[in-house]
Amino acid sequence: MPQNRFYNAFDTQEWGTSRKTDYRSPFQIDRDRIIHAHAFRKLQSKTQVFLSGEYDFYRTRLTHSMEVAQIGRSICHFLLSRGDPLKEDFYIDSDLVEASSLAHDMGHPPFGHSGERTLQELMKRRGGFEGNAQTLHLLCETMYQNESGVKGMQPTRALLDGVLKYKKLYTEFATPPLNHFIYDSQGPVRDFVFGGNRIPGGLTKSESLNDFKSVECQIMDWADDAAYSLNDIVDGVRAGFLTVERVERWAGGEKIGPLEQRHLDSFFDAIRKDRLENTFSKKIGTFIQACRLKERDNFMAGKTNRYKYDLVVEETARTEANFFKKMANDVIFESPQLEQLEHKARVVIIAIFNAIWENYAQRNERVIRILPGNVSRLIEAEKTQDGKARRICDFLAGQTDGMISRTYRRLFDPEFGSFRDLN
Repeated sequence: MPQNRFYNAFDTQEWGTSRKTDYRSPFQIDRDRIIHAHAFRKLQSKTQVFLSGEYDFYRTRLTHSMEVAQIGRSICHFLLSRGDPLKEDFYIDSDLVEASSLAHDMGHPPFGHSGERTLQELMKRRGGFEGNAQTLHLLCETMYQNESGVKGMQPTRALLDGVLKYKKLYTEFATPPLNHFIYDSQGPVRDFVFGGNRIPGGLTKSESLNDFKSVECQIMDWADDAAYSLNDIVDGVRAGFLTVERVERWAGGEKIGPLEQRHLDSFFDAIRKDRLENTFSKKIGTFIQACRLKERDNFMAGKTNRYKYDLVVEETARTEANFFKKMANDVIFESPQLEQLEHKARVVIIAIFNAIWENYAQRNERVIRILPGNVSRLIEAEKTQDGKARRICDFLAGQTDGMISRTYRRLFDPEFGSFRDLN
């Protein structure tokens, strides 16, 4: 294929140490480094909706990320097939979108959103915790880290921007937010993403900075919405959470217009005919074909084509995605069964955090080394309490559901644990 003029040297510049080039494009190297990373493999044992490992057919963070990547790639191919402004030598790179999609959830902790809310609570006065910010932290700091000083995976600027759903720093909000921010320490990463261009003052002070995304990030974000708004519903039905009777009771308390009623009727018909997967797979195709590009002008458009275009999604598709997301949230996520898992996540994560804190941040006498040596050294090397808290948070966020449950039992269950399972 001819060289892709959509990207330039600004887009492919790497954060950190320059890496070796080979037969692959810079974005293919980004993708491959993500796939082979320890942090990516851990997603196979992290909760998406239902507790990881409870049943073999439920989605995990890993299978969800793979589905997002497939949808993202398909959007790129569909947009190119439409022609103008895209051409054979001027197109959105599907390898880049795939890499952004595969990476987008790597920073999420065990126990899904329950775990994220618990870490947000624990870190509220110490710089916050945010799954997207943690992904950025992995890419730039902790993935492939070694004792020679190499940090992160040396991602391209375009990849960093592709996962950067939010761009406001924690302290740029008037009051500490629960989510939708990046860490204050990531200001230099944001500066790098913008290539030193000064962010307009009005943009920094408003919520719109979080809406200021590259076109690849917009594609990843819509692919994510498409995947979990539809696939969480399928898992909910298979798990017995979503039944015709429960959804009818839920709909009775909602304002259901003609459009929403059509979505409900289609949903009920698919359940009754046992064609749910087929029906919702077709909806994904509809969501892909609801995408268009629109030119835009902003302070970054002169640097890169990634900011010359917005992704426009037809309103009917967005409305349908929002409808199914609300259904899943109200009927599944706020069910007693999922609330019980939230309680479990709080108990486990808070207990372990406090145990580590007491041993590594508060003790003046001998520390009981309850953590692996490399983690202990990172915490002890931090000079501030906030820095120690961040290292503890990194450790907890990097655990899988199974790992953190075993850690909890080793620390607090007298009947569990032997020398053989301490590693």
